[in-house]
Amino acid sequence: MCAHVLVAEDDEMQAELIRRSLLSEGHTATVVHDGSAALDAARRLRPDLVVLDLMLPVIDGFGVCRVLRRDDDIPVLMLTARSAEDDVLLGLELGADDYMTKPYSPRELMARIRTVLRRSGRIAGRREDPVVRAAGIAVDPARHEVRCDGAAVECTPAEFEILLAMVTEPERVFSRRQLLECTRGTDRASTERAVDVHIMNLRRKIEADPRSPARLLTVFGVGYKLSGGRG
Repeated sequence: MCAHVLVAEDDEMQAELIRRSLLSEGHTATVVHDGSAALDAARRLRPDLVVLDLMLPVIDGFGVCRVLRRDDDIPVLMLTARSAEDDVLLGLELGADDYMTKPYSPRELMARIRTVLRRSGRIAGRREDPVVRAAGIAVDPARHEVRCDGAAVECTPAEFEILLAMVTEPERVFSRRQLLECTRGTDRASTERAVDVHIMNLRRKIEADPRSPARLLTVFGVGYKLSGGRG
């Protein structure tokens, strides 16, 4: 059961922990940190499930859930630091499929996600294929393998995490700080400037001409993006 999960969590450490837990289960994940970004990502990506923190900035989790339920039937698992019964009941009345109260264990969260996905039936009958593809690049998080135009590519752990994030969301512009967060746990000594080195090394591996990249592009003053679309 391999799904694309949207994680809407303003605590970046918590969001990264959830993302890594999802990847270890063979899922793919997109992470956002406010309610407006969550709604935008849900419309663009149509994920199989949304893990939704109630205390989001810009638009809170209740507001996000209300809009999601009005526009779509994407399953929602709510996360709340507030254990008040009224908050939980309101979330469920708005259409949340399940909820968890913080603090929680990653193992329990993954078990709840599996249960919600099974109940939803959104991925029933889908071929189990955790491979993420974009711009001629295929990244398999379960096997930790990368292929570019069909050829195997050897990546360091940090390079792999950066490439996985970018292939999951082609055309999205990532800042150096966001890409640095992707490497936490694989390259703790890294800095934002080290991200440039990782990008340079990736270009050597996936570009026909690393000096004139066609896939891994610089967005001056902002960061980097993977260009080429899905597939």
